[in-house]
Order: sequence, then C-alpha cells, then structure tokens
Amino acid sequence: MNPKTILCYGDSNTWGWNPARMERFGPHERWPGVLAAALGDGYRIIEEGLNGRTTVFDDALDPDRNGRTYLPPCLKSHMPLDVVVIMLGTNDLKTRFGASAYEIADGAGRLVEIVQRSGSGPEGGAPQIVLVAPPPIGETSRFGGDDPAYAGSELSWAGAIERSKQFAAQYARVAEAYGCGFFDAGSVVATSALDGIHWEADGHRAFGEALAEKLR
Repeated sequence: MNPKTILCYGDSNTWGWNPARMERFGPHERWPGVLAAALGDGYRIIEEGLNGRTTVFDDALDPDRNGRTYLPPCLKSHMPLDVVVIMLGTNDLKTRFGASAYEIADGAGRLVEIVQRSGSGPEGGAPQIVLVAPPPIGETSRFGGDDPAYAGSELSWAGAIERSKQFAAQYARVAEAYGCGFFDAGSVVATSALDGIHWEADGHRAFGEALAEKLR
C-alpha cells in the first residue's frame, strides 16, 4: 500500500527558522520532521516552507513570497496528495499590507479553495485539508515591531500583536465555511521571546506531535 502523503505548506516556521542561531533547524528538529517521526511508517511528509511567505499578498520588499501564486504548481508537482496542511498568515501582519485578522484569514481561505478545486488528491479528488491558525506573535523589536523609529515605515509591525490574537477565532470561522479541518497552533506553541515570531525547538516538537494526533 502506498504511504499517505501530507504536504506541509507554510512560512519560516514550517521552513524551520531557529531564532537563536538565525539559521535552519535540523530536519528532525523542525515540526514536519517531528510529525513524520510521530506518524511513523505509512506516511510521507513533504516540507514546503518558505521564509516570508504570505497567504495572498505580493511583497515588493521580498519578492516571490505570494502563497497563492506558488500553491497550484506545488500541488501539481506533488500529487496525489492525501492531506494538505496550510499554516500561513504571520507575514501578512506586516503593516505594509494593511490587513486585518479577518482579511488575513480570508486570504488563507482562498488557499483552501485552491486545494479543494485542484484535483490533486487521490483519483483526481480533493485532498483533505487542515487549516492551521498561527499562534499569536510577541514582541518583534528585532524586525522593527512598534518601534517609533519605524512608524509609518514599510518595515513596521505596528498593531500586529493584537491582530494576531484574533487568528484562532478567524481561522476557525474560515475552516467552518469551507468545511475543512482546523487546528489552533497557539493551543500548543508560543513564539520565542527572542524575536516574537519564530518557534524554539520545544515548540516545533509540541506542534508536530499535536498535529500528528489531529491527523490520526
């Protein structure tokens, strides 16, 4: 029997950015690797994380990061897929996008819709989908944050903390509307105090193990 194939589509927290070393965690430390180990034989995990990836926004300061643009060819290149896990939205909090939590969640919903219509699942059907709400972010001074020096700057994250606290409720709303699975990453992981955005190794481990239970 062929293994169940799970595509993990996300940003730097799926890629495995280490906030302490500012480099990539090892394959077995980042959450897709933890997920693979927890699920064991019979599953194949595909990592599709990209630093700076958004849901649907083009980023003039960081090109080629639009999650909507890359998703269709990504699905085609890896099909057939049994499950697609989508965890995006943190980068959409950047002030330059001017997006509310409601709008960011709707952007994630557009990605769910693309997967549902893709025919990239078994026998040309739709893969199952788990939409993950990213955890609330913390102090982002390393990246500009609410520093007055960045006020009005395209590098600002002003107001992002409060907007990110609305993710769980907004993503749950979108998952219900599209009839897909939902998981709140903030229920098991918190962002690192080092930069307020990325996860420590224990967060990757907790999330990967919890997601394995959800997928089972």
